[in-house]
Amino acid sequence: MSGVTESDLTPVDMWTDGACKGNPGIGGWGAWMRAGGKERELFGGEQHTTNNRMELTAVIEGLKTLNKPCAVTLHVDSQYVMNGVTSWMKGWKRNGWKTRDKKPVKNQELWIALDEQVARHQVEWVWVKGHAGDPGNERADALANKGVEAARRS
Repeated sequence: MSGVTESDLTPVDMWTDGACKGNPGIGGWGAWMRAGGKERELFGGEQHTTNNRMELTAVIEGLKTLNKPCAVTLHVDSQYVMNGVTSWMKGWKRNGWKTRDKKPVKNQELWIALDEQVARHQVEWVWVKGHAGDPGNERADALANKGVEAARRS
């Protein structure tokens, strides 16, 4: 994002969530965003997946829909995503996407896709407790469950 100042960026509030019925099992992801008085809902699902994959997919798909660099306040309830981005990813990249014990990072293709999307934006990561009454998180959860239902029907 060189040459772009913070004041040039559109502020976006985004909440994401993943859901899985069985783990692995049928999964769904959801993202809800607000910017400039507008709202957008996204969701999707997969037949055979894991909750962690759906949590990552929700963030990736949400960020992908932003067609220009934005200042994103990203609310997630996944410790896996939060720790991965804020603590683990730098080391994984330095080690060629290997963990400290030299094993390949699980869900590597999704982490790489997330890294690419995060690089396009200024992202502030906010962890929220899931199913604890945060309206944005509850909405993202409902969207993830719509994704599960869509995957069931496909």
